[in-house]
Amino acid sequence: MNATPTSILSRKPRTLDPARTRDLIRGKRVLVTGAGGTIGGELTRRAAAQGPERLILLDASEFNLYGLDQHLAETGSNTSWTVALGDVRDRARLEQVFEQHRPEIVLHAAALKHVPLMETHPCEAVLTNVGGVVHVMELAREASEAFVFVSTDKAVNPTNVMGATKRVGERVVQALAADSLTRAAIVRFGNVLGSTGSVVPLFERQIARGGPVTVTHRDMTRWFMTVGEAAELVLQAATLPDAGKADVFVLDMGEAVRIDDLARQLIRLAGLEPDLDIKIQYTDLRPGEKLTEEIFYAEEDVSPTRIDGVMAARAETASLESLKPDLDALLAAAAARDEAETLARLEALEPEFSRR
Repeated sequence: MNATPTSILSRKPRTLDPARTRDLIRGKRVLVTGAGGTIGGELTRRAAAQGPERLILLDASEFNLYGLDQHLAETGSNTSWTVALGDVRDRARLEQVFEQHRPEIVLHAAALKHVPLMETHPCEAVLTNVGGVVHVMELAREASEAFVFVSTDKAVNPTNVMGATKRVGERVVQALAADSLTRAAIVRFGNVLGSTGSVVPLFERQIARGGPVTVTHRDMTRWFMTVGEAAELVLQAATLPDAGKADVFVLDMGEAVRIDDLARQLIRLAGLEPDLDIKIQYTDLRPGEKLTEEIFYAEEDVSPTRIDGVMAARAETASLESLKPDLDALLAAAAARDEAETLARLEALEPEFSRR
């Protein structure tokens, strides 16, 4: 028996208002960054079904972009689309894409997200997750109606480089959104089922090999959402904010799931018995990992939105002028591949972050 989203989530996946998505996308030019990834690909497929004027699909991976292009062609999509090979770090390439296609809706899903790998590559994390959002948001606020930045629950009180870079990215979007006519939104995801590098496919591979299944800690918990929920949250979040503000939007994901329980459930779904047929091996926390994640900061004012199941968080945000000196220094250190200086600058920008 295969795992289903409902069996893993212990709840029904949420279905958000499809009319909002149609009204947002129909007849518009839509840019998706990171389009070849799990979230970007799902955003592309859902946006393609809503009658856009054109989709502009940007990704740094030639292979992923080729696969997405082939998928759209083979499924007979009636949508017009353009594949654009390019990296969000490359400002000149982004300027070319914006000038040529004039996107009205920008969905920024491009990121480096693997927590242990980013611990050992902090400069690369900063250049993509901070520098990339600076480039895309600066261009979007000059040319686009709506911009959505895909963030993560790991950005709340971050203990790892990936989460800290995403938190800085949130603050950059909020600062750049001020006094802008562009509607800017931030969405924080929990763990997305089936996404690249996520735990469920890993457990399923380990079970298929006969084990052991490696669980970090008996008490570790995570929030989970489906790929479809993640994509719908991004699309509908673009309809919610007012111009000049950038609220954070989060889906009500129910109760956090114990990873140990999830591993045992997947073993049973495979027709096997935990600890008897398949051993569970506890490996302890890796650098930068938490036992439990958080969704909101204590100082954030959380309220329901007009979309059932979607919450908004708002807090006082720093101005661009106050962020810019530390931001420029962070990006310069990362570009110089000075890891010690990059980490120091990251901590200066995000005091909650500490790797010690």
